[in-house]
Amino acid sequence: MSDWTFLNRHRLRQGSLASDKTYGFNGAFAFAVPGEARLVCVIASDGLCWQHVSVSFGAHNHKIPSWEIMCRVKDLFWEPEDWVVQFHPAKSQSVNFHPGCLHLWRPLAQPLPTPPAETV
Repeated sequence: MSDWTFLNRHRLRQGSLASDKTYGFNGAFAFAVPGEARLVCVIASDGLCWQHVSVSFGAHNHKIPSWEIMCRVKDLFWEPEDWVVQFHPAKSQSVNFHPGCLHLWRPLAQPLPTPPAETV
């Protein structure tokens, strides 16, 4: 289940990415997860009809977040029944500013197409 009490405690409140709970889904967050020595850094936004989070261990760390960490982030930002996707864009559209950063996306204006339940 999304956990805004937890997330609001872990918002960055200083610097260029500072926010408070009035920003809603938008903001930067840093928190520990069990079994990981580094803080997980998340930047969240909900513009252009999409909710989006970028997940990393910080700007200067190229370690890629694990599946378990991405699942934890999904659970923190979205409800259990929400479908969220990690895109693999066309080569010509791919932009990579941070090699250790992964992204999750959820459309707001329409349901996300999903595969048949028996194939998931």
